[in-house]
Amino acid sequence: MSAVIIDGKVFAAKVRGQVAAHVARLVEEHGITPGLAVVLVGSDPASEVYVKSKGKMTVEVGMTSIEHKLPADTAEVDLLALIAKLNADPKIHGILVQLPLPAHLNSELVINSIDPAKDVDGFHISNVGLLGTGQKSMVPCTPLGCLMMLRDHHGSLSGLNAVVVGRSNIVGKPMAQLLLGDSCTVTIAHSRTKDLAAVCRGADILVAAVGRPEMITGDYVKPGATVIDVGINRIERGGKTVLVGDAEFESCAAVAGAITPVPGGVGPMTIACLLANTVTACCRANGLAEPEGLTA
Repeated sequence: MSAVIIDGKVFAAKVRGQVAAHVARLVEEHGITPGLAVVLVGSDPASEVYVKSKGKMTVEVGMTSIEHKLPADTAEVDLLALIAKLNADPKIHGILVQLPLPAHLNSELVINSIDPAKDVDGFHISNVGLLGTGQKSMVPCTPLGCLMMLRDHHGSLSGLNAVVVGRSNIVGKPMAQLLLGDSCTVTIAHSRTKDLAAVCRGADILVAAVGRPEMITGDYVKPGATVIDVGINRIERGGKTVLVGDAEFESCAAVAGAITPVPGGVGPMTIACLLANTVTACCRANGLAEPEGLTA
């Protein structure tokens, strides 16, 4: 293996430290404590673990953490009423509705009922449109984390060729917009792209976000390229369940200049960027300067 390992755990700890320092300044200089409200409907085990982790880290950086756990059969009108209440609460600067929602709830309607300024997931259609037109927006956490790591590793991204493999609204599309914003030349590819390997080999930055275990192998990677692996897939291997990315780590690491591992790469950055987005939303709501290094 020749690639530099981009350690997401270490970088996420650094980001959380920056968030904590900014929160401390907001409290000391302005008497403002950023507040994050997380809404969980139902009892999906993975979601419960994720929400608990979010709450713990929110408190650790000095912010207010509010959790609303609702039964799985919660009526849509009641969920929307709760969101309206959180929208109107000046002490709440970020609102996150944990996905997936139970089948009887309209996810798009629910997400678009959140005040765009408090939409720290960056999923509201208004934020999608603002990001797509290069305006100030709330940015989805996972792509923001990828951008932060790329900036840290490369410095300037200007002029680099970037290929994003994956076209989801949560990662692929916003990732492409962020890379365009940093003056990369961007190609969005996917599982149906003709001669996908050849397209990927043209990339200085290759973002694997296709949702297929180990689909990207070493022969897709340009020598010296940076591989950002967004995938988190559980597979059976050797009689055990293991986590793997969308890139086959060993073969890609043998060719790449730098690569994020799975686990321990992009994953830890998602919650760190959620905290960063909450601080950013708080600063914008109060007309204060946004925290440096924590926004797109």
